[in-house]
Amino acid sequence: MVGAAVAGVLATASPASAHGFSSVVYAHVTSSEAEPETVHAELGLEYDLMLVSVGTSEHDDPFYRQGQAAWDDGDFPRMVQVAEAHTDSLSDYVLDRFSVSSAGRSCHGELEKTITVDMQDEVPYAEVAVDFTCPQPDRTQPGHVVTSSLFPDRESFVTDTKTIVTYDVDGKQGSATLDASQRSFSTEQSAGARFWEFFRLGAEHLLTGIDHILFLVALIAGSRRLREVVFTASAFTVAHSITFILAALGVVSPPAIVVEPLIALSIAAVAGWYLWRLWRRRSKADELVVGDHGRFSLDRAGWSRLAVVFGFGLIHGLGFAGALGIHEAFSWQLLVSLLVFNVGIEAVQLAIIVIVFPPLALLRRKAHRASLWVTGAVTAGVFVMGMIWFVQRLAAG
Repeated sequence: MVGAAVAGVLATASPASAHGFSSVVYAHVTSSEAEPETVHAELGLEYDLMLVSVGTSEHDDPFYRQGQAAWDDGDFPRMVQVAEAHTDSLSDYVLDRFSVSSAGRSCHGELEKTITVDMQDEVPYAEVAVDFTCPQPDRTQPGHVVTSSLFPDRESFVTDTKTIVTYDVDGKQGSATLDASQRSFSTEQSAGARFWEFFRLGAEHLLTGIDHILFLVALIAGSRRLREVVFTASAFTVAHSITFILAALGVVSPPAIVVEPLIALSIAAVAGWYLWRLWRRRSKADELVVGDHGRFSLDRAGWSRLAVVFGFGLIHGLGFAGALGIHEAFSWQLLVSLLVFNVGIEAVQLAIIVIVFPPLALLRRKAHRASLWVTGAVTAGVFVMGMIWFVQRLAAG
């Protein structure tokens, strides 16, 4: 009964909103010593979103209608042709929402006429380039400021758009993330400020990714002792860190149509594992049976569960990387930023364990039978929600 109620509450979250950001803009900003007054920006814009946003904001309905027809047909050459025929509208939209300034003065931007379209995370993206001509560098105010408000919430098409910026400007290399709470950054920003942005982004992603949270809740509810929580959480961390880094650096790139249903299935599987044990062993479901040869004080069931969690952790790492949306060539600067993003995820994960596990442990000690009912109800709700998402994501694919 309680499990059904939990599932009913959780069912209000749609599969689309359960994981990831609504849209991600990619920006690669560079300058050269030969032409320090010129800043080149290469932008990746989700094609379908670009059509509706530009068409509405710039009152260019033919751009939207023609581009949408090409997008529906998957006709990439036609998609490029339509975009290049409407560069005036696209330029007005982009330059009104993406800018570069130097020494407190705006740089003049000009959109290049050549546009390409390719797939990124199974979604067509338009690749557009802008050249910014800036005032002569001012030694008293070094650096450039990059500002992005592309696809803002007020347009009502998406929410919480992230602009992921990698840059090599003014002899400084790095990466930054911009959103509604922080629209600008300076190439002179400190390493601490840059890393804080990625830490915050990682923490926010786990907090807003209810599917990952439910997976963690199922792990905690099904753990019988503190050491089992520590081992399973560590296995999950190591596993998702491996695939997260590999996917974010472009080494592996499985399609989201495969990853997202598997993440949902992992939630149901981990919850179902505990429900099956509860059904078989009843009041002894939370007993830890360790023989003389038990390693690290785990029994056979604990080790089997650990292997399952590690396997599913690899899949969740692909989901984390897809949400961050970085697929650049390897660089130490980028790798450090990715690691900081991952630390943000782990900080929230640890906070959830600290909040959830102690009350369950106390309940198990003071009211053993009640603790089994509570953990059973919670995992039943998580199991139902995982299966709902699994079916929905399969159908959507």
